[in-house]
Amino acid sequence: MSDSQTPVAQKPSPAPQAGAPGVGAPAGAAPAPANGSKGPPKRVLIVVGLIAVAALGAGGRMWYRSHNFVDTENAYVSGHVHPVSARIPGVVTKVLFDDNQMVQAGQVLAELDPADQGVKVEQIKAQITSVQQQIVQGDAAIEQARAQASAAGAQVVQAQANLVRARQDAERFGQLYNTQMKAVSKAEVDAATAARAGATADVTARRDNASAAKAQIAAATSARDVLKAQVQVLQAQLKDAQQQFGYNRIVAPVAGRIGKRSVEVGARIQPGQQLAAIVQDDVWITANFKETQLPGLTPGQAVKIEVDALPDHELVGRVDSFAPASGNQFALLPADNATGNFTKIVQRVPVKITFRPEDLQKYSGRLVPGMSTVVEIDLRQDKPRQAQPARTAAGTTTTTTTTTTTAATTAAAAR
Repeated sequence: MSDSQTPVAQKPSPAPQAGAPGVGAPAGAAPAPANGSKGPPKRVLIVVGLIAVAALGAGGRMWYRSHNFVDTENAYVSGHVHPVSARIPGVVTKVLFDDNQMVQAGQVLAELDPADQGVKVEQIKAQITSVQQQIVQGDAAIEQARAQASAAGAQVVQAQANLVRARQDAERFGQLYNTQMKAVSKAEVDAATAARAGATADVTARRDNASAAKAQIAAATSARDVLKAQVQVLQAQLKDAQQQFGYNRIVAPVAGRIGKRSVEVGARIQPGQQLAAIVQDDVWITANFKETQLPGLTPGQAVKIEVDALPDHELVGRVDSFAPASGNQFALLPADNATGNFTKIVQRVPVKITFRPEDLQKYSGRLVPGMSTVVEIDLRQDKPRQAQPARTAAGTTTTTTTTTTTAATTAAAAR
């Protein structure tokens, strides 16, 4: 065999790429990027810009409202709620009202069984009649005692006359019987002396009888006065019983709308037991503002009111007054901050806001106590009118109203 070999065809090697290591570039150099350098997409920039504008707008709006407006959602409609209760115990015989009914002041709402109070009235009247008859008897006893006293006085006069005669007889007999002359007997002298002593004792007895008769007059008069005082007591009791009898008719204390009815015919009620409640139409708003919101508030400022029950109606009210203390002070158990772990909490101060009379009339029956509201006050409005005392020419003090506005202040400064 020959040593010759068959030649093998070889494929040409691919040309090296530009920038490949070892070919046209020093070893260790970083490869160049395939594409040229580009920034973020335009759409991303637009979104970021819109977000930034929205954030600036929201921040600006928050700053603007925080400096020019104060508002709170912690506000509720308040009103006068009058309980209707009985003053005396009894059984209900009539109920003359229904739920949510309008009633007027003095209107009869319910009636109780008047039998018990009627019997008591008749009993006291009978006692008064009995005592009045006793007074008549006392008057008769006084007249009798006066007659006896008069007779006793006459007897005293008669006894005094007998005493005078007995003294005279004793003196005469004493002159006729002595050591020189004995014109009368000793027995006659002794009889005259005894008669004088008897007349003296009789005068004393008659005087005592007259004093006793006068004392009897005083006793009879005092007894009659006691009976008259007893009549006055019974008359007062009769008046009270008649009032109790009148309390069988339960009337409305004020005009308003009935609510919370809890009485039916046949029920036995006790004094003070609430039978219903009357809510007046004169309502207002109690808004609990933070104490940090109070510096810009002044009585008389206009208030924008949104009532949840009237979503499509925007009402306008007025700041009436501020509570004398924060809500925490009126709580049943006020917080005691005299501890070592004190944490300051922003307090809420109730502010009374009144509705306009035309709004109260327009939405009568729809604005009721307990409704939730949202109130907002614009701090840029002019200061409301304030009452200031002024002295008249006559020297009396009267109250005048002045309006302090920016224009008035400028005009006053110019003058």
